[in-house]
Amino acid sequence: MSLPFDLEPLAASHDVSFGAIVRNIQLAELDQSAFEQLHEAWLEYALLIFPAQFLSNSDQVAFAERFGELEFDLAPISNVRRDGSVREDDDADGVVQILKGNMGWHCDSTYMPVQARGAVFTAHVVPETGGETGWADLRAAYDALDEATQRRLEGLSACHSLYHSQKAAGESSCPGGDYRGYGFHGQEAPLRPLVKTHPETGRKSLLIGRHAYGIPGMSEAASTRLLEELLDFTCQPPRVYHHHWSAGDAVLWDNRCLLHRACPWDMTQPRVMYHARIKGDPITEYAAPVPA
Repeated sequence: MSLPFDLEPLAASHDVSFGAIVRNIQLAELDQSAFEQLHEAWLEYALLIFPAQFLSNSDQVAFAERFGELEFDLAPISNVRRDGSVREDDDADGVVQILKGNMGWHCDSTYMPVQARGAVFTAHVVPETGGETGWADLRAAYDALDEATQRRLEGLSACHSLYHSQKAAGESSCPGGDYRGYGFHGQEAPLRPLVKTHPETGRKSLLIGRHAYGIPGMSEAASTRLLEELLDFTCQPPRVYHHHWSAGDAVLWDNRCLLHRACPWDMTQPRVMYHARIKGDPITEYAAPVPA
């Protein structure tokens, strides 16, 4: 059956194991049949890029809601204040601390009881250079491991904490200022397996990233070393793609099988993005706290 939009796998133009560019589509006007086909493409490619959509905030939220309940409807990922001024590259600024922390590879909300399912991201203002967003394929990384390593990892888990990851990145473990503090809470760190099975596709993938630490049964040094080795292994070609943004672009990614990160840019230049986060299934994406 022919698709009601044009889909070009990134593999056609890049040495990449995932992702596709979708053209000749209007996300704000998608009928149910086209949405269902788009949903299937999302599950297959994990990352869909929609150039020049220029979605309004309400259209972005409405599109994200078609994939399920939202963890939050819309959050600015921006170095621009409400009054239009650009934040200085100031490590005492809580928002800047979070922006810099997000430059480490991660999956969203693994530090919360329920991991996010996915996200819709839009670009409104982009810097002249830098500020790309990268994604890495955790499915292909698992597949590329030898069988002995796969079996070893199947029995291991790691804690996930935003306090930990911000501190490890050299940023404040609990930023202040006008940052609203999402993800900083008093609950115990969730414990998540290093290998997860995708609830819709059945494919196995790694579950790692900057929020992960403290593998039970291993020393701190050994745990850190293994997690760093797995992250370095994952974030190598052909498992990595970096998108150079143009204003108006929208992307949709599957947070259950892709890492992502922001790339540095000259923070004297404005960068304004909006993020709508899709809530995970409370059964398949739930992680209990670490036992006392």
